[in-house]
Amino acid sequence: MCYQNLAFVTVALLAAAASGGEKGPDAAPPIPVDEHTGNVLKEINSVNAYQRPKLPLKKDARYANTTDDLTPFRHVEPFKRHFLEQMEYAGAGRAIPEPEHVDTVKIGFLGPIEPTVSVATGGRSHEESMGTQMLHGCQLAIEEANAQGGYFKRKIPFELVISNDNGLWGASGEQIVNLSYRYKVWAILGSIDGANSHIAIRVGLKIEIPMMNSGDTDPTFIETNIPWVMRCIGDDRQQSYLLCDYFYRKLGLNRVGVVRASNRYGRFGVREVRDSSRRLGKPIPMEMAYFVGQEDFSLQIERLKQANVEAVVHWGDAADGARLLKQMRAEGMNQPFFACDRCLLDEFARIAGEQAEGVVCASPWNPQRKDPRLDAFREAYRKRFNEEPETYAVHAYDGMNMLIWAIQVAGLNRAKIRDVLAYRKDPWPGITGDIPLSGCLDDAGEVFLAKRENGKWNYFSRSDLEIPAAAVASEQSASVARDPGAK
Repeated sequence: MCYQNLAFVTVALLAAAASGGEKGPDAAPPIPVDEHTGNVLKEINSVNAYQRPKLPLKKDARYANTTDDLTPFRHVEPFKRHFLEQMEYAGAGRAIPEPEHVDTVKIGFLGPIEPTVSVATGGRSHEESMGTQMLHGCQLAIEEANAQGGYFKRKIPFELVISNDNGLWGASGEQIVNLSYRYKVWAILGSIDGANSHIAIRVGLKIEIPMMNSGDTDPTFIETNIPWVMRCIGDDRQQSYLLCDYFYRKLGLNRVGVVRASNRYGRFGVREVRDSSRRLGKPIPMEMAYFVGQEDFSLQIERLKQANVEAVVHWGDAADGARLLKQMRAEGMNQPFFACDRCLLDEFARIAGEQAEGVVCASPWNPQRKDPRLDAFREAYRKRFNEEPETYAVHAYDGMNMLIWAIQVAGLNRAKIRDVLAYRKDPWPGITGDIPLSGCLDDAGEVFLAKRENGKWNYFSRSDLEIPAAAVASEQSASVARDPGAK
């Protein structure tokens, strides 16, 4: 499919959907649900436009699995701790009736699939390959849902409405408006760029539409406290915690330098590496930025040498990280090289070649996990798109399936679609692993480290590395486990 010069592409997958007449929109949920979700449905279906459902809000014991010695201002008790208690939606949206006549159930996609130039993305856009993988993961999830009967309640297909995230803040917001009002989608998945995603979700807040993010790992994305927003990928905060635990607690390093992209991804991605290092009494001796797509890293390398660093952390795109690594090795710098999850893309190993050996990257999931569903996904993805799925495809597949499940359970009502996800008790059983949504509806699942060994990436959990585990997201108040109907 060609996306050149297309503002919108609508993919209607009608052929695979089951045929048949419409069923009444007030029918019971067409798929089995657990007792907790059933009680949530009962409660949200019982209120009118002037009532608020009586649902217990999630409340985490700590934010983002932060350990005690990495907690900000840990020596004093703050007046208020943010991002622990779930944001509540108290509007009237649950009272909007499901439309009588619907031909397809539309879900929106917002991602970078066409090249552009933008200050927000650091010049010429560079995320199209990631966005295309994200799109393919969504398409596969939609096609599979339609092959199984589409939207069961009405026996109509799901339809993916595709919008390009062109890297312009105002345009990103406009795309959300078009998806919501022109194409009348019920939920949206996207995007990758942190700056654009921030704008998009603020527009989504005004519109009141569920938004699932599967590609933006910016820790501040979920800190906007928008009750319509959720994320199904582990963020840079949690990945940074594991990296710091590894090179400080496990390896005993003391002086770690940072080289990062000059865009939002690099700036916010290393923030927790920098803050964690300081809180552990090992402040970063040197941090330097570079322009995305930069070819010559001689200045950064010279500064690293002057700072006498024991290791280097890179936060930026795969190609930039590979060029930095090769130039470091050519200059005789053999210090350990750590990097963000973007350097796990095939592009990094292809450019770095033999120099990639020994590199350690953070990862939001473990692609080597044994799961027949993951194996089936890989096989179907290869057959459908003639390429290997990478992290953006797999997480998008999980995120789209979460939205499809919520629509099947809640029906065609945006507020109720949001509710069944927000109040879901059990982790979502994704092909990337279990996805437990925290109080702020962020993926609080396990993250991993990947080490390049003998020409391939091997993945390790915290327990594999024998690093003491941080507090987990399940350490929550009793209200999380209590069903709405419980006494």
